[in-house]
Amino acid sequence: MSKPVITIHSVTAFLAREFGDVTSLVQLVEGEESRAFGFTLDAQKYVLRVNRSMEDFRKDAFAAQSFGSLEVPIPEIIRIGAFDDVHSFCVSRRAPGLTLQDLLEANLPASLKPVAQVLEAISRSDISLLERCGHFGSDGIGTHQTWKSYVLAITRRDEYDWSIVSARPMMQQILPLLDELERCAEHCPERRGLVHGDFGSNNVLIDKQRVAAVIDWSEALIGDPIYDVANLFFWRTWLPCMEYQARYYEHRNPSFLHAPSFRSYQLRIGLDQLYQSLRDQENQDAAWALARCEELVAHAD
Repeated sequence: MSKPVITIHSVTAFLAREFGDVTSLVQLVEGEESRAFGFTLDAQKYVLRVNRSMEDFRKDAFAAQSFGSLEVPIPEIIRIGAFDDVHSFCVSRRAPGLTLQDLLEANLPASLKPVAQVLEAISRSDISLLERCGHFGSDGIGTHQTWKSYVLAITRRDEYDWSIVSARPMMQQILPLLDELERCAEHCPERRGLVHGDFGSNNVLIDKQRVAAVIDWSEALIGDPIYDVANLFFWRTWLPCMEYQARYYEHRNPSFLHAPSFRSYQLRIGLDQLYQSLRDQENQDAAWALARCEELVAHAD
């Protein structure tokens, strides 16, 4: 049986059936697993997202209800449901602006302070409704008992099946990285704060030098909020917006940047990206992630 195809025509029919007379329909994002469309209904702007995971959308709704504020703007979720037999949908209010990834490089410096302020506000969020550590679901319960156990999960064969690459020469390069992560993770603090998990590029919308929205909370975590800063540093050579943000922290708060725990977070992020890329047979992305991890270890203090 062929899989349903998400097209502008199928979306038009879906919106007409679910919402009636919508206008200004435009495709915003296209990926292998998801689509996003903007539309207008009763003079209000909305976003329709379609992918295979309803739980991701439920987690967005949980984040909006639990953490959304003036300091941490998260678009309101209007409706979640089934798009077809395979895909789920989510309709949320559409925030103005461009993602950090789409900003002109000349406009990035003006965004740095407001973005850092929002990241700081995320780290201060009340997580009294959340339990445990690691990735949490729409029930607010994390996957691991401790933060350190989440960081080390990438080294555990019962959680990450590295046998997918064990027959490749690349595994001889990966093993020292796993060993280095284990060594550095011994210094991880047992902090429990809110972590966005994928902050700093296409999930932050900027409008007139302010943060208009922080979107896509599917990777959100309970743990050390510095993990979000480590994400900026790991990806700094991939996107200009990440490089600018990394420099901002280097110049203003460099004290934690050389800590073993900070290096363990970057390695955790990189090894997870490497694992996913190998699993999905995205060999170019895997090669980049491996080289980046090796660079981090080579340049360690």
